[in-house]
Amino acid sequence: MAREYKDSGIEWIGLIPKEWTIAKLKQIGSYINGYAFKPEDWSDLGKPIIRIQDLTGSISNPNYFSGTIDYRYLITRGDILVSWAATLDAFIWEKEEGWLNQHIFKAVPISSVNPRFFYWLIKVAMDYMNNDNKHGIVMQHVTVGLFGNFIVGIPPLSEQQKIADYLDKVCGEVDEMIALQEKMIEELKAYKQSIITEAVTKGLNPNVPMKNSSIDWIGEIPEHWKIVKAKYYVIITNGSAPQTEGDIPVYGSGSTSFKTCGEYKDGPTVLIGRKGATLHIPHYIEGRYWNVDTAFDVKCKENMLLKYYYYLAVSFDYKYYISQTTLPGMAQSSYNNMIIPMPPLPEQQSIASYLDTKCSEIDSLIAIKQQKITELKEYKKSVIYEYVTGKKEVV
Repeated sequence: MAREYKDSGIEWIGLIPKEWTIAKLKQIGSYINGYAFKPEDWSDLGKPIIRIQDLTGSISNPNYFSGTIDYRYLITRGDILVSWAATLDAFIWEKEEGWLNQHIFKAVPISSVNPRFFYWLIKVAMDYMNNDNKHGIVMQHVTVGLFGNFIVGIPPLSEQQKIADYLDKVCGEVDEMIALQEKMIEELKAYKQSIITEAVTKGLNPNVPMKNSSIDWIGEIPEHWKIVKAKYYVIITNGSAPQTEGDIPVYGSGSTSFKTCGEYKDGPTVLIGRKGATLHIPHYIEGRYWNVDTAFDVKCKENMLLKYYYYLAVSFDYKYYISQTTLPGMAQSSYNNMIIPMPPLPEQQSIASYLDTKCSEIDSLIAIKQQKITELKEYKKSVIYEYVTGKKEVV
């Protein structure tokens, strides 16, 4: 017999099964907002303070707290956590115990709501709040009022269990497929890096006589190549903050432009990082551009091909040169005094052309994998929505 539906009266939900009810999130659970830990609260011992960035990866560079605090802020394995600022999503905590930091709710369902269904329900709710109800300028967030008053559909408890079991299974399978694609992307990136490093330090002819460069990251080089200081072949220029508005892309040490301005420099150039977490990732820029003070721009003198320098920069041993500060940094003098391998100009051109072709092929494969990940994530999102709102029934 066909399932009967009724109008939920809620636009984002639409029709729901006749036996379902609707409720506000604050009616079906309690939500503990994280504690606003301050630096003076940190200690060398105790449990880690869990931040938003710790929800999606390993607990990196944790701060610890061991003082007196209400144990309602304790996070244990299996807890449902809701990130309500910057990243809006729900998570099942599967790591070590820790303390609940600000910008995270711990969500606890009432007894008539299955905890796993509750988790999937909040994931859908946060997705819709992410689209429609974000507030804030510096940090996008969902207010406590918006979250608590968000209306959702509630099936009978027995159906909640069926939906949760089904979504656990299907979404787990999708996550495995996503993880496989991500692994293949990392392998392709590593392969690309190895091809670049091999070409710029060993050349394209495997049969030429070799000699020791005496530089660890370079190793042996063809016997007819030189080992030189970069400053004799490149001109490295500081960046600065632009003063006028316009349509010229502005770059820092990140991979893409982050604003536009009226000033410009003429490319092509290679942007190399001065400071920031991504300073080790150079970028080849064509056309007009502007760079701020987190990135240097590089032009080449005679006998150095800019594209060859770019591929060299991809292979630099940045760990050796980066200053050991809170924010990683590279000095202009470090770039200038860096020892680099120097093949004859025609060979630089051959290497650059070869790498352009090979890297383009690998990038195309990576793009296919990334598109597959996007499609899998969209499929997962649609499956969760369809079953959490009753559009499809677990049979």
